[in-house]
Amino acid sequence: MGLEIKAVAKFIPMSPRKIRRVVDLIRERPVDEALALLRFLPQAAARPVTKAVESAAANAEDVHGLAKSDLYISRITADVGPTLKRFRAGARGRAKPILKRGSHITVVLSELEEE
Repeated sequence: MGLEIKAVAKFIPMSPRKIRRVVDLIRERPVDEALALLRFLPQAAARPVTKAVESAAANAEDVHGLAKSDLYISRITADVGPTLKRFRAGARGRAKPILKRGSHITVVLSELEEE
């Protein structure tokens, strides 16, 4: 287990279920390949995931002096963040709940091993 570089994007106003669709596509991929893939995905969740991966890559370059091409995404998760509870008026004076779910995205990068 080598060096791990981490970045967390918190309070993303999007449900974790939607973000996980995108996150599952780039797990265990090299950073350059993951960013190229994210650029062409139609899902709106690709933008916050891209920012989180770029932030982790920038942390690796600035703090540890590693090149982006030498890194891969060892772990990436979309966890449940705060839920905003709203309501819509229903028939006969009822209130219908609306749950606006939020997320936290955690990206952990590691160095590629040379064979």
